[in-house]
Amino acid sequence: MKLLAIHAAEDIRWEDRPAPEPGDGEVRLRVRYVGICGSDLHYYFHGKNGEYAVREPLTPGHELSAEVDLDPSGRLAPGTPVTVHPARFGPSVPGLEERPHLRAGGDYLGSAAGFPHRQGGAAELLVVEEHMIRVLPEGLSLERAALAEPLAVAIHAVSLAGDLSGTRALVIGSGPIGLLVAAAAVHAGVELVAASDVRPEPLERARALGAAETFLVGTDTIENESFDVVFECSGVGVALTQAVRAARRAGTVVQVGMLPDAELGVNLAPMLAKELTLRGAFRFSSEIDDAVAMLASTDALDTVVSHVVPAADAVSAFAVARDSSASAKVLLAL
Repeated sequence: MKLLAIHAAEDIRWEDRPAPEPGDGEVRLRVRYVGICGSDLHYYFHGKNGEYAVREPLTPGHELSAEVDLDPSGRLAPGTPVTVHPARFGPSVPGLEERPHLRAGGDYLGSAAGFPHRQGGAAELLVVEEHMIRVLPEGLSLERAALAEPLAVAIHAVSLAGDLSGTRALVIGSGPIGLLVAAAAVHAGVELVAASDVRPEPLERARALGAAETFLVGTDTIENESFDVVFECSGVGVALTQAVRAARRAGTVVQVGMLPDAELGVNLAPMLAKELTLRGAFRFSSEIDDAVAMLASTDALDTVVSHVVPAADAVSAFAVARDSSASAKVLLAL
């Protein structure tokens, strides 16, 4: 079989490997689509994602859709369309029973956080544990289903803000996650969703997903204290300062974008007088089931996928995915 392997910064190869064999409780999948995520971009262009460096060839990819290739138990027939929850959670910890994604000791597909690395889904064949599989509803295409993991991240982030019915929400950063957060916020009953970005093209995509107001950074002004909740999806320090300013008194800021592992020049002074709630959002627990249901209910999110590129042409795919003016979510086709 073929798979992608990142050996170092800007060194990704389409390589041959033996076909993996599933053991007890495992299923072999024939992968069809894999989304390129921000972490994948970091691993490819920089050889590391935050503090996690590539120390052995790493197959990227945790956003995927597939068909069952071999289930030794016989429970899943060959060809069954599925997506995958990419996490294996760590041991149970008191106080985190309902938040298993925060427990230490787990892992995630396509991650260099541990060693040996947890290899990802950008492979023709992938073996996963049966509990990670989610069978797709009839009518949900494999291409759209590749959005299940990032949509689950968005749904989880939106849920952290509480009841959003009748509220005004701002999404800062209209890349793929920002777009999905905007869509999830609309789905959650937000009265008005606004979006901001440094480029006009992502804002056009945000409007197509229900953003009623858009702000081009550097041109348009976001009034202070104008939103009940702000989702910061860019991962840029100055954007967190903007989020704190834009949030109303007693409002909520949810940090969704991954901030760099460094000291940041962020002004949080307004947070005190406003008594803001500042929440971090990290992956998700069970929201992938909600994401699958949402994807099955509407084709509106098809617009988030801007490019589908053969996995063998990964260098081109990563270059396109890096350019937010040209692309939203880029899928690798296997």
